[in-house]
Amino acid sequence: MSTSPAPTAAELTVAICAYTLDRWTLLQAAVDSVRRQSPRPGELLLVIDHNEQLERMARDLPDVTVLANRERPGLSGARNTALAAARGTVTAFLDDDAAARPGWTAALLAAYRDQHVLGAGGLVAPHWQHGRPRWFPPAFDWVVGCSHSGMPRQPRDVRNLIGANMSFRTAPARAAGGFRTELGRVGRHPAGCEETELCLRLTARHPGTRMHYDPAAAVRHQVPRQRATPRYFAARCLAEGRSKALVARRRGPGPALASERAYLRRTVPAALGTALRHGRLGTATALTTGVLLTTGGYLLGRARQLTDRQTGGGRPENGAGQGRGAP
Repeated sequence: MSTSPAPTAAELTVAICAYTLDRWTLLQAAVDSVRRQSPRPGELLLVIDHNEQLERMARDLPDVTVLANRERPGLSGARNTALAAARGTVTAFLDDDAAARPGWTAALLAAYRDQHVLGAGGLVAPHWQHGRPRWFPPAFDWVVGCSHSGMPRQPRDVRNLIGANMSFRTAPARAAGGFRTELGRVGRHPAGCEETELCLRLTARHPGTRMHYDPAAAVRHQVPRQRATPRYFAARCLAEGRSKALVARRRGPGPALASERAYLRRTVPAALGTALRHGRLGTATALTTGVLLTTGGYLLGRARQLTDRQTGGGRPENGAGQGRGAP
C-alpha cells in the first residue's frame, strides 16, 4: 500500500441531492448530520433536482450552497452537477433521506491515505420507520438502498460503493464523465446501478486502483412504509436486473456481474438455509422471488438490447452530460 497524508477536512466536499418536498424533514436531518461532523467538511452542496419550490426553501438552510440540477432530471444528473461544482479534492455523496453517524467524515478521509483508493464508502444501516417486515430478508437490504447481510464487517476493498454513502476523488470522477444519466433514479422510478458503473469505469481507467468499504464510515438510511411492501420489493428487484443489463452492456458481463455471482453462491444460500431452519417461509419465499425477479429483469434488459441492435433503435449510448473522457 502506497500511503500519503489523508486529505484534510477542508478538501472534502459533501453533496446531498434532493428532488421532493416530501422529505423536507429528512433533508434537514441529513444536512444537520453533516454540519455536526468532526472534522467538518470544507464544503456542503445541496443539489435540487428540478423543483423550484424546494430550491427556494433550501436556500434558507445554514452553511449550505444550493445548486439547481442543470442536467437531465434524475439522481445521476444531480450528482454530476455536484461533481462539476465541487471545490474539494474528494466529493462525498449522502442521500437526502440518510443521516451520517459521528465519525463519518473522519473514516472516509482516512481511506484516502492509500494513494490507490479512488473511492470510499461505508455501512448504510436501515432505519425501518414502521419496523422491518418479518418476511423481508437482510440479504436483500440492497432493495432499500442499504448494506445487505453479505457485506464486509471489516474494512475491505469492494467492486462498488453504495449510492447513499459513497465518495470519490473529484478529479478522476469528473474526468471520467461522472454518472451515466441513463442509469439511476428519476423521481420515484426505482432504477439504479449508476454508482456500480462509475466504480467499474474508474478502476478500468486507472489500473491498480480500488474502491474501499469501511463500516466505520456509517450512515442511517430511512426506509418508509411504502418501500417495505412486496410490491416495492418486486419492482426494485426487476429494475435492478434491467439496470445490471445496461451495466453489462457498457462494462462487460464479467466485471458487471462478478459480485452478483459471489452473492448468489454465498449470501443467498446462507440466508435461505437460515430462513428454512427457523421456519421463516415468508423470508424464504422473498429470497427465491427476489433472485428470480432480478434475473428476469436482467434477461429482459439483455433481450431488449438485442432487439435494439437488430432494429437500430434504443436510446443513445451517452446521456446528457455524459461521455466526457469516458472510454
